[in-house]
Amino acid sequence: MKRARPWPVQWPVQPARLKTLMTSTAVIASGAVLLSACTVGPDYKQPHADAPPAWHTDSYWRLAEPSHAPLAPEWWASFGDESLNGFEQQALAQNQTLAAASAHYAQSRATLANNKAQQVPEVDLGASGSRFRISKDRPLTNYATPTQSTVQNNIQVGPTINYDTDLFGRIRREVEGATASAEQSGDDLANARLVLTTDLASDYFSMRELDAEIDVLNRSVVLQQKALDYVTTEHDLGSVSGLDVLQQKSELDTTRVQARLLLNQRAQFEHAIAALIGVPAPQFAIAPKVIETSVPAIPLGLPSDLLQRRPDIASAERAMAAANAQIGVAKAAFFPSLSLMPGIGWESTQFASLLTAPTLMWTLGATLGQVVFDGGRRAANVDFASAGYQAAEANYRQTVLNAFQQVQDGVTGLSVLDAASKESQEAVTDARRLLSLANDRYSGGLVAFLDVITAQQSLLTSERQDVQIHGQQWTMSVSLVKALGGGWDVNAAAPEKTAAINPPK
Repeated sequence: MKRARPWPVQWPVQPARLKTLMTSTAVIASGAVLLSACTVGPDYKQPHADAPPAWHTDSYWRLAEPSHAPLAPEWWASFGDESLNGFEQQALAQNQTLAAASAHYAQSRATLANNKAQQVPEVDLGASGSRFRISKDRPLTNYATPTQSTVQNNIQVGPTINYDTDLFGRIRREVEGATASAEQSGDDLANARLVLTTDLASDYFSMRELDAEIDVLNRSVVLQQKALDYVTTEHDLGSVSGLDVLQQKSELDTTRVQARLLLNQRAQFEHAIAALIGVPAPQFAIAPKVIETSVPAIPLGLPSDLLQRRPDIASAERAMAAANAQIGVAKAAFFPSLSLMPGIGWESTQFASLLTAPTLMWTLGATLGQVVFDGGRRAANVDFASAGYQAAEANYRQTVLNAFQQVQDGVTGLSVLDAASKESQEAVTDARRLLSLANDRYSGGLVAFLDVITAQQSLLTSERQDVQIHGQQWTMSVSLVKALGGGWDVNAAAPEKTAAINPPK
């Protein structure tokens, strides 16, 4: 039997068939596009949050409106402490919580890319090959023709296409939700950075406050030791009784115990700093140091600015957008879904003739699906998504309220601490004069040594209180920066909008 000569491999082949294929595909695709203009579910509208017109302040603050000022990423530099600057940079590079937040952000971006990919057709390329023998004793299909045993090849190759037309916007809502979730993860990353840097600064200044407080106690120990030596000498000469010696020794021992206990508190903050910067606590130590860092000027801005710059508020708002999109996804399940599955390929019994016109095959297919009864599952999903949106909205509004509270706490606290600091410095000056006078009067035999002990206690109390107030000013300033969402970069803002907020001269 003479074998037919295969057609030469050319393209295009059989124009009439291809034209029919392309026309049919275009018609179906055009219809799907027109139908997909409908997107079910509520469109997202950014919520309105009532903001007070101004903060409740006193003469300590000169209000500014830095609405156009960008965030200062290295806000801690305004404190002018090189050690703190170094620790902050180390924390940003090595902190594992921040690294985890960064990885979650990368995951959300990947999820968004995955959802967007559903909007385009999926093209798969498949190939198969088999060689099989047909039995001679198979059932007859035509009794006039006897069956024969043959061996055949079957080779297939070609792409297949699967396209969800997204008639009612399910995929578009999923992309909308994934976009909001990715933006939320970005805000969460910014908030993690803010929390990390402010927690580190707060721990650092708390540790430095203890350094200053321990220094006060150590100086008091030196002063009280000199007083004990003096009283002991007077006792040896018979000028004073043993009661004066025991009173001074008791005061000295108490001060030493207080200094020892503060060392333990300092170690706790030192260990916390080690964990934040990614260093094992046993391998980390910070030398004690009394610093003279002043509290920097903090531009306050208007309450409405807070809604635009705090990353946790932005994250809560994006969570609302994502939850709103999920309502659309749930409602789209009530409507039919249409998938297009066109295909083209070649099938032959020989490799030599595989890509020729006679072996060409194609299909046009579509799948339309509609759930008729599900026992209320889809309705429950809509209720679940709606409740999720309500929860996200409530969380957003509570986050805004918490932000206003935290800023107002900082504003009020710094005002009170400023006044207390001035009074505390006056108290220290008065206590030093009192101790000097008590020592002079005791040396002249005019008063008992108990008056000197009382003056020492007064000075110690006043100095420790002054140090503690200054430490609270540091940590309160950091808390206010955190509450404001970071520091204002006032140098980059419009001059008419950024007057620095400082105590009046």
